[in-house]
Amino acid sequence: MMLTEQDPRWAQLRARDPAADGRFVYAVRTTGVYCRPSCAARAARPENVRFYDTPAEAEAAGFRPCQRCRPGQPPAHAAAIAAACRAMEAAEDIPALDTLAAAAGLSPSHFHRRFKALTGLTPRAYAAACRAERLRGGLAAAASVTEAIYDAGFNTASRFYEGADAALGMTPRAYRAGGRDTEIRFAIGQCSLGAILVAQSTRGICAITLGDAPEALLHDLEDRFPQARLIGGDAGFETLVAQVVGLVEAPGIGLDLPLDLRGTAFQQRVWQALRQIPPGQTASYAEIARAIGMPRAMRAVAQACGANPVAVAIPCHRVVRSDGALSGYRWGVARKAALLAREAGA
Repeated sequence: MMLTEQDPRWAQLRARDPAADGRFVYAVRTTGVYCRPSCAARAARPENVRFYDTPAEAEAAGFRPCQRCRPGQPPAHAAAIAAACRAMEAAEDIPALDTLAAAAGLSPSHFHRRFKALTGLTPRAYAAACRAERLRGGLAAAASVTEAIYDAGFNTASRFYEGADAALGMTPRAYRAGGRDTEIRFAIGQCSLGAILVAQSTRGICAITLGDAPEALLHDLEDRFPQARLIGGDAGFETLVAQVVGLVEAPGIGLDLPLDLRGTAFQQRVWQALRQIPPGQTASYAEIARAIGMPRAMRAVAQACGANPVAVAIPCHRVVRSDGALSGYRWGVARKAALLAREAGA
């Protein structure tokens, strides 16, 4: 019983957390049934509960699926939420919540809850991320900043500039110019996994990268922000670097620092899902795809993991293949194995 109650999944099960659906299932020894974490079935005693990463593992252990929550099927309303995401990706203006909910056949409040549970974002935040994604692409191709703003779906330039920092992390002219006039502080150090680079914009940590050669890490930062002013960290910045190094040495402790994450709407959804994986546990690409309501997007999930700019803080090292084997990792499979081993031994 104590082992079950000490498992982080037990708290998610007690809370019937819908965000945990797709990450694991639980089986009840006395009934022979396995369920989703969010299942409304009567609460089981901890000594009778067994956790499994996938429905297949639960069935291999002799348990049958619950007929109430149907754990082997995609989460409830996943198809409707995925359709809403596609509608927001194609819309020039942010659709009204009532409109999205009606198309999904749900009440606005229920739609809002299910959307956030499956994607990690509110509908408005997801729509805003889609519009910011169009803006980032448009700034590179449009004849002017103003043209890119209107093409992205902003009705007025003034409305865009109110949230420009949140959308781009810098002014649109600076973004269009590759980060010109933007200051990014950075430092390169050493940790047990090799060289480590930590960079911070005015909004938060924008890069944590690992590698063998410090020069390669610096070149990668320069490629991401070719016109930004890169400023070597002072003594105060070294304290932040020490915190990040501490996270690498003990990845289960988490990092309570603001992050400046610049990615597409889809990448943001995947990264949010990754942050929900508890330390010491793993999830497959298929499970992450199901968790965000897009069960066929396994390849795109893998690509989003590969685009993660902040190692360990966004724990893409916790994503493995469906058979449990380690797959590619942007900073090397050996480092991925080391991080997982540290979490398992914590």
